[in-house]
Amino acid sequence: MARMVQCVVLGREAKRLDKPPHPGSLGEQIYENVSEEGWEQWLMRLQMIINENQLTTAMPNNIEIIEKYMVGFLFGK
Repeated sequence: MARMVQCVVLGREAKRLDKPPHPGSLGEQIYENVSEEGWEQWLMRLQMIINENQLTTAMPNNIEIIEKYMVGFLFGK
């Protein structure tokens, strides 16, 4: 039986991620509160953000920008 989580993105119970998708405490927070489906929605939005803002994950300052978008998308902050 799949492990479930109350997903903050979907607003309902859904299948939990297999492991934290991001390092550190933020990754743990995502793992505890975001489902596989919610994470997939974020990944689709991330593609748009990277393209619209011409970001690259090779630059540390871009990672900070992406993390801010991620927290806003996932947790509404």
